[in-house]
Amino acid sequence: MQKAAVLTEALPYIQDFCGSTVLVKVGGSVMESEANLNSLLADIAFMDAVGMKVVLVHGGGKAISKALTESGIAPKFVGGLRVTDGPSMEIVRRTLNNVVNADLVKRLQQLKANARPVHGNWMFTAEKITSPDRGFVGEPVAADLRIVSEMMDAGILPVVTPLGTGVDGQLYNVNADSAAAFLAKELKVRKFAVVSDVPGLLRDPSDPTTLMSTLRLSDVATLKADGTISGGMLPKIEGCERAIEAGVRKVHLVDGRMPHSLLLEIFTREGVGTEITE
Repeated sequence: MQKAAVLTEALPYIQDFCGSTVLVKVGGSVMESEANLNSLLADIAFMDAVGMKVVLVHGGGKAISKALTESGIAPKFVGGLRVTDGPSMEIVRRTLNNVVNADLVKRLQQLKANARPVHGNWMFTAEKITSPDRGFVGEPVAADLRIVSEMMDAGILPVVTPLGTGVDGQLYNVNADSAAAFLAKELKVRKFAVVSDVPGLLRDPSDPTTLMSTLRLSDVATLKADGTISGGMLPKIEGCERAIEAGVRKVHLVDGRMPHSLLLEIFTREGVGTEITE
């Protein structure tokens, strides 16, 4: 009876979101845990099976840092973004496209989702971030949506890497939150979910009970000024801001360490994490 009650509660949401585009961004930290990753991908496969057009954009921070360290390159970050020189760029590309992306696609296919890879450098046009200079780190400024749109129309689930190519052909490392937010804006998605290893936005990062269940754009400037939004949370929130300003209805910060947090966020009345609205 409990299972029947859960399905009955979920039905209106399934009906409402069937045919809608939902973009999910998953951070590399979530993918470090087999249990967390399996739970998240099962959620995505479920969403795909009930008719939602899901696009998955992934990071790969932990895997990239490990690959760099194994190559004798010390990982370095400035303002929450990875510094990427020439030798690092090739390692970033290879790790994202050939290791992380390939593994996610394979896992989703094993769950009967028709997933296929989209290497971001095929789709995103990026410009170098110059202040501060982090090497070959770029910001997406345009996207060729034909690849992703044609995939979704054909019932394919695109799995996208956060890379971009400059007008001069230079490959750029793009922050996954920025890439996902830009794509959410361009695709005009119904929902945009950012899955990471934090409960959501906390007023006190050391106290999980200070979770902010809702956040309005008008409050963001104040929370940046007082340090509540800082470090790795900064690019997440700024990307969410841009997506909301571009017309995405709601953005959700979801804790990928909670089993089936994505389903709980989308298919229940209560939801979890932090919901960001205009």
